[in-house]
Amino acid sequence: MNNKLKVGILRETKTPPDRRVPLTPAQVKVLIEQYPDIEFYIQPSDFRCFADNDYRVYGIPIREDLSECDILMGIKEVDKDTFIPGRTYIFFAHVGKKQPYNREMFREMASKNDSLIDYEYLTTDIGQRVIAFGRWAGIIGAYNGLRAVGLKSGRFKLRPAHLCNDLNDMWNGLGITDLPPGFKILVTGGGRVSGGAVETLNVCRISQADPHDFLSREYDTPVFCQIGPEHYTTQRGGHHFDMSHFIRHPEEYGSAFLPYSRVTDLLITGHFWDPRSPVFFSRQDMKNPEFRIRIIADISCDINGPVASTIRSSSISNPFYDFNPSLEKEESAFSNPDNITVMAVDNLPGELPRDASRDFGNQLIQNILHDLFSGTGTPMIERATILRNGKLTSAFNYLNDYLNDATLQPP
Repeated sequence: MNNKLKVGILRETKTPPDRRVPLTPAQVKVLIEQYPDIEFYIQPSDFRCFADNDYRVYGIPIREDLSECDILMGIKEVDKDTFIPGRTYIFFAHVGKKQPYNREMFREMASKNDSLIDYEYLTTDIGQRVIAFGRWAGIIGAYNGLRAVGLKSGRFKLRPAHLCNDLNDMWNGLGITDLPPGFKILVTGGGRVSGGAVETLNVCRISQADPHDFLSREYDTPVFCQIGPEHYTTQRGGHHFDMSHFIRHPEEYGSAFLPYSRVTDLLITGHFWDPRSPVFFSRQDMKNPEFRIRIIADISCDINGPVASTIRSSSISNPFYDFNPSLEKEESAFSNPDNITVMAVDNLPGELPRDASRDFGNQLIQNILHDLFSGTGTPMIERATILRNGKLTSAFNYLNDYLNDATLQPP
């Protein structure tokens, strides 16, 4: 009798299809060598960034039927009609905020007595995420922002990131970037996403300015500035900014962003936004003649949130659209120089799927897979387990109505 643990890599089923993988062929090969009591199976895919044959050459079997697998790994949400009863799934489920579009998928998992581990909730004891694509979203989002500058101004033309071979190929292409003197770029946030954006700007050798000088000085060369909530918000009552207080009580803060809107040409958003937080600017603010921003690479992509021009997400194949601030409506990208051009792709790492997948797989191997494969009930895995055998875990009991209330209408 074969008592080996069986792990399946799922074919991505979300539309449009995501080309990323949780583990590359080389990483699976290493894991097989490290864990001889584990068998891996790959569900065939015509669009995965690593072809089926890339796995076959390492002797990793391709199998459509994964019903014998104990653990099933993917990237994005799973087709609700494909769940296998009593299995453990690990993917980005996007159910923790009661997202209506994933409710039926979530219900199906519960009805099949499945367990769900969500990458998003794999955190350290102090709440830091250990599995994320944020750096890649920042790297590519900033690149797309620069690409929009070239297309809107006619000064240069960068290749779409998804047509580049890899990160080095994409970054090498930045050599043709020709930003006007005094062009100002603002990056929001202080985490992985904004850090990735800064990496791309550094490749362009764009100088960094501190917030005070960015607001008060003009420059002969392009510059960028990175700001956090201590710069773009203010606590009501005039108290000194405290990050821990802001995280707990964002509703007690107002926006201090508008001065930046008067000096910025390209805005790159890499912040985390709580719906209780103040917005950066409103539609009315964008009508002000002093509002200078004309291109926004909205990596954070909160629809109808802090950035009022982000009225929908865009796609890798069609990443840009214009927002006409006077008419408050969407128009064709680059159709009017007075419009605000928006880039709001919500799956940016998919533009460089091989690089992003390697990085993601390394994070999995370093932080979680040993405990997952050994069945060790670590606090990290427990924090990320939303369903166990079809039942909500205690940390996610707040999802009970989302999961079980029959009076809630499906999307």
